[in-house]
Amino acid sequence: MCPEPSRKTNFARSPDEHPLAIVLVSGGIDSCVTAGIANQDYPGRMAFLHFCYGQLTEARELQAFEKIADFYDVKLRKVVRTDYLKEIGGSSLTDERIPVPSGPASPDSIPSTYVPFRNTHILALAVSWAEVIGAERIYIGAVAEDSAGYPDCQPEYYEAYNRLIAVGTKVGDKLRIVTPVIHMTKAEIVKKGVELEAPLHLTWSCYKNEDVACGECDSCVRRRRAFHTAGVPDPVLYSSPNFPPPKA
Repeated sequence: MCPEPSRKTNFARSPDEHPLAIVLVSGGIDSCVTAGIANQDYPGRMAFLHFCYGQLTEARELQAFEKIADFYDVKLRKVVRTDYLKEIGGSSLTDERIPVPSGPASPDSIPSTYVPFRNTHILALAVSWAEVIGAERIYIGAVAEDSAGYPDCQPEYYEAYNRLIAVGTKVGDKLRIVTPVIHMTKAEIVKKGVELEAPLHLTWSCYKNEDVACGECDSCVRRRRAFHTAGVPDPVLYSSPNFPPPKA
């Protein structure tokens, strides 16, 4: 279970303060590096947002979120429960009856780890919070090429969402979603993280386990191959150290 965050998060900036940026931080490498990029753009003016939606590794993801927030000294952070996504089901990340597949996902189909329309729900809440606290940007670590074919990780999805924000909010097009790593490969994201000195050692990617990463789920496979391709040691230990063989 995700507890309520201990830090006070009821906050709205005064008109004379610099604008803020909300960063969606799941605890994985994509969102961690996105936070590093946002930190360059909005130093000292970031707000971190995390969602618990009944995913199998929600406690471990929350731990990663808090540690990354501590690393960047983010005082304004919020954890939101969206348990209705688990109640709706339809994903192996939220329904224990659906096995999390091993090995890389097929590029020709959307894997069972897809949570139906998840990003739309979490972005809607991020937009609501942005209006309350006066943020002008929402950063999300969506990746198009290396995202297992999830439809809500594609550039056209975010273009459409920004149009929705423009016509459906009080602030209009003053608020925008930005996707700084969307055109990168996972290996390029790892390299960018090293360049930014982002805390990759604090991240968690495994879909199955909260203690030792399985090394076999699609997320673990993509992470392992990314670090291998980037020539960077992966700080995570895996219970299946020899599976799968990394791409050359």
